[in-house]
Amino acid sequence: MRAWPSWTSKVPWRARPALILGIDALITSCSLWLALLLRFDFALPAETRQALLVNLALLISSRLLAAMQFRLHRWSFRFSGLTDGARIAMAGLFGTGVFTLLVYLLQLEGALGYERLPRSVVVMELLLTTTAMAALRFSPRLALMLHGDFQRARREGTLRTLILGAGSAGEMLLRDLQRSENELYVVGFVDDDPAKRGHVVSGRQVLGARADLAALVARHKIRMLLIAIPQLSAVQVREILSACAHLKLRFKILPFSFHDLEKRQATAMLQDLKLQDLLERDEVALASRETGAAVAGRVQLVTGAAGSIGSEVCSQLLASGTRRLVMLDIDESGLFLLRHRFARTHPGAMIVAEVADIRDQARIEMLFRRHRPDDVFHAAARKHVPLMEGAPCEAVKVNVGGLAVVARVAERVGAGRLVFMSTDKAVEPTSVMGATKRLGERYLHWLAHRVSIRISVVRFGNVLGSAGSVVPLFRHQIEAGGPVTVTHPEMRRFFMTISEAVGLVLRAAYGDYGRLYVLDMGQPIRILDLARHMITMAGSVPETDIEIVFSGLRPGEKLHEDLLAGNEREVRRIDRKIRLVEGPQVPEDLGDGIEALLAEAAIEDEAAVLMALRALVPTYGPAAAGKPSTANDPLEDTTASMSVLEV
Repeated sequence: MRAWPSWTSKVPWRARPALILGIDALITSCSLWLALLLRFDFALPAETRQALLVNLALLISSRLLAAMQFRLHRWSFRFSGLTDGARIAMAGLFGTGVFTLLVYLLQLEGALGYERLPRSVVVMELLLTTTAMAALRFSPRLALMLHGDFQRARREGTLRTLILGAGSAGEMLLRDLQRSENELYVVGFVDDDPAKRGHVVSGRQVLGARADLAALVARHKIRMLLIAIPQLSAVQVREILSACAHLKLRFKILPFSFHDLEKRQATAMLQDLKLQDLLERDEVALASRETGAAVAGRVQLVTGAAGSIGSEVCSQLLASGTRRLVMLDIDESGLFLLRHRFARTHPGAMIVAEVADIRDQARIEMLFRRHRPDDVFHAAARKHVPLMEGAPCEAVKVNVGGLAVVARVAERVGAGRLVFMSTDKAVEPTSVMGATKRLGERYLHWLAHRVSIRISVVRFGNVLGSAGSVVPLFRHQIEAGGPVTVTHPEMRRFFMTISEAVGLVLRAAYGDYGRLYVLDMGQPIRILDLARHMITMAGSVPETDIEIVFSGLRPGEKLHEDLLAGNEREVRRIDRKIRLVEGPQVPEDLGDGIEALLAEAAIEDEAAVLMALRALVPTYGPAAAGKPSTANDPLEDTTASMSVLEV
């Protein structure tokens, strides 16, 4: 907040109301005197002079009574607004009414031996006094705002700014910017409403519409665009970014409704435009109150806890009140940092970090027997598509063998639930990673009919900003000045946030919906558009400042994502965001086939492993290098749809 003039602090706060009332009395005296002079052409009659002191005493008393009645002596010079201006007008009318009533009553009683003041004098005094009182109260704030604007306009490093949206949120944002210390100088507004064109809002003109942005940016040397249209749709956000792609602007957005703006300062709510703002739909909070009740009081174990998904699972379990959280990962550095973070954000929570390889059955069994988890969340996996194409045995050992170890041990120690996090690359897979994940799904379906533990398979898609995904890669390439590499100009993906993905994981684990269900993901986003939008949000011009190059599809990649396999069908909708889906049964001898596959992987027989994968996953069809198949991004470690198979 900008510092208020120093002289205000020299007036004791208890004395301020009396000082304000004294100034109001002086204003009333001057206004009456001026009104009389104007009415009588600066030559007051003798009888008027004779009655002046009595009239003045009555008028001042009436004005001060009105000021105290409407609390004008308790004025906030810093935060006064339109409603306060209305209070001044009402106090003026009230004071004039009291004065007129007093004069009438005194004349009726014969206490006054002269005629009342001319009505024109009463009206002129009302207008003069009300105007002067308003000027007294509003001028300090206005002067401070004008001074701040003048200083900002001349200060080196100031960002000349446009506000997109000349509605209530935009007007409130401008007022907050004007009365706070910041580096933004607002030049004007942009709004598509033709009725607002050319209007002045809080001293700033509506300069044009979104279509005029390029011309306005060039004319006024704009460097920042503030989007003050709360809850703007993702389609509109992308349209704005596309229109500004060549303008080298910085962006901030108000993500909340006007109701929320009334509770906090608009400037404090401004945030950088984020990739989540480009999603087609509102983010869905899938973890419910019932989920929290189910989590509380239980012991949860999370494998792959140091990863993007695993760490978010841990975070939401802690927020839901888990009794004890066991975090298991082979990455000791990531695990140490995660435990340190949770110790700070969740003091008092029972958190245990264990370093282990999920393929090591003896180690896993010892840890499970030590901690006796009620619920196991299995997020550990090899998940990088192009790397696993060159290491199929490693993918099988971890994604199939490690899963089998965790599942068997969880059953033996009496865990109540096992939740396996898969990927939609498992839908008619064209990569080794996708095939191993699909085989993991099928194995758990087969196992669920032979054990008492409740098993859920959660299949989800592209997660914005997760480790190893396309978003941090693009961000790194942009920071390095390019080029940004995109696999194919027509590659498209569905996207979700990490918190949304994990919310569905928890709902799958504790909701007991059953079978396979798919989250409605909206429309997929073209990866090329995502790259261009990220370059624009970084303040650069796509394909001018930062080059975009196409690397071409590699083995295992798909061009488009699919939400369901051809042999899966929708049964019903659980709600507007979730579809219940049914999949095929698995063969009785699947367990024997998996044992043979793991034996071949153990001796690093890649040819035999690939042949066995094709036999065990009938929908697995490796794509030829460079040929567009149908759906995987080599740069994404998690994909775009989300579904849950509970068996």
